[in-house]
Amino acid sequence: MINVYSDVIQFRGNHYDFGYKQGELLKDSLILANREKQWSKPSIKYNYSIDEKEVKKMILSFSPGIWDELIGLSDSLKMRMNDTILQFGGYYHEYGKSGCSIFTGTNFLMRNYDNDPLSYEGRYVLYQPVDQGYATIGPSMQITGRTDGINEKGLAMGYNLINRVRSDTGFICNMIGRIVLETCANVEEAISLLKKIPHRRSFSYVLLDQTGKSIVVEASPREVIIHQSNICTNHFEILTHENRYRIEDSLQRYQAIQRQENHVLNANTAFQLMNGTGKGVFSKKYGAWSGTLHTAGYFPNSRSAWFALGGDKRPVIFDFDKWLNGEKIHVKRIRGELDTTIPFVNM
Repeated sequence: MINVYSDVIQFRGNHYDFGYKQGELLKDSLILANREKQWSKPSIKYNYSIDEKEVKKMILSFSPGIWDELIGLSDSLKMRMNDTILQFGGYYHEYGKSGCSIFTGTNFLMRNYDNDPLSYEGRYVLYQPVDQGYATIGPSMQITGRTDGINEKGLAMGYNLINRVRSDTGFICNMIGRIVLETCANVEEAISLLKKIPHRRSFSYVLLDQTGKSIVVEASPREVIIHQSNICTNHFEILTHENRYRIEDSLQRYQAIQRQENHVLNANTAFQLMNGTGKGVFSKKYGAWSGTLHTAGYFPNSRSAWFALGGDKRPVIFDFDKWLNGEKIHVKRIRGELDTTIPFVNM
């Protein structure tokens, strides 16, 4: 077992200042140093030719504030913009394959984020912009992106990897998730965005808003379709030709949720279904990029969020609604345990 943690980061202000502040925080953390070790391999570091004008044009067309955030990061870290884009731009590099499972009810979205611990930054971010975009809460990925979350309008989002082959030019999952949360007020707006935005990889995006209707958007670089469902793992149900060759593990977790969903009486039992290590959904495959790192819960009607690191945990509860009205959250660090010896990148 290893002890892990996520720092809780709270910020209200414009995007440039938010980026600059995050750069200041990164200077004092181990994230950049450890990430540099991962990026030191020539096959990774020099695998992409950065077109700064192309990336700027794409980000400005969907969420201009995020470009200002990248400038703030670049200025704070005294980093070339090309390197800032590569590391934080959400348009080029992502880290390995992953698992993930999502289960929704009419008033909650529960999500297991499965990946390699070394890919995990340990940052839980609350951001309220004053220049443009909606306030959001959720874990970060590549600093600017989000793995899942909810926004001030009550739109909740999580995504699951389907396939990394047959990729194309476009945004990667964490940046798409951030843009969805920051620019969309409801499921309909999110669907419209996901149909327009270019997708680098094949992912399912699960959406839930205050109407209580759960929508799965199956998105590949070639096509995007939607259907209504309350369970999603790592395979498409409609665009099956985009699936990986082997989907047995994904089907097992999907079926485990199906078998037990009738016993889910409320949000607490839904969270236990996802987070309990004996329920068949939580994964300990940390060495294979598919161990469960966090379980998150999002509640559109109350605009609240639950979060836990590791399994068999009680969630830390965040009243996002109160935070939106100016109340500071006093939790500075979320702690947990993982059944592995692999640390987070912030350790």
